[in-house]
Amino acid sequence: MLRALRRFAAFIEGFIDRIGSLTAWIALVMIGLVATNVILRYSFSFGSVWAQELEWHLLAALILLGMSHALQRGDNVRVDVFYARFSPALKRVIDVISALLLIAVSLGFIWLSLGYVEQSRSISEASPDPGGIPLRWLVKSLIPLGYGLLVLQQLAHLVRLLDAPAAAGEASHV
Repeated sequence: MLRALRRFAAFIEGFIDRIGSLTAWIALVMIGLVATNVILRYSFSFGSVWAQELEWHLLAALILLGMSHALQRGDNVRVDVFYARFSPALKRVIDVISALLLIAVSLGFIWLSLGYVEQSRSISEASPDPGGIPLRWLVKSLIPLGYGLLVLQQLAHLVRLLDAPAAAGEASHV
């Protein structure tokens, strides 16, 4: 059972790494798009509502798809003033509680956003601006997807946290 959980965690972590690579490409495309929009706007007095909205949509994708990768890598912002002084056992307890709370909050966001996305899809919501991007529900669907990735990442993190004492015990018996 433990071996299957370890493989599950490794699979999730690999998947989240691939999502992280995708978000790096999204960031690169977004930078290129913003630079192009600025050059066109200020050099040629040409602007596009569609291109500007695409910037916002790419930013949403970058954040919602990238947050699970940032947490997996430990690139998130934390306050370590007290945490750094805690014993490894207390750190593990805090990490487990934090992971469980983040899973609960993420599941809440998923639950609340499903109706939001479905309403947008059912009315074929599009940009209210002339020349804007149609099918706004597609970008809204990134909300449950991003939080779903966060749940998966935290489940893998929990497996690693709960496996840590067992792994330490196995190493001491070798």
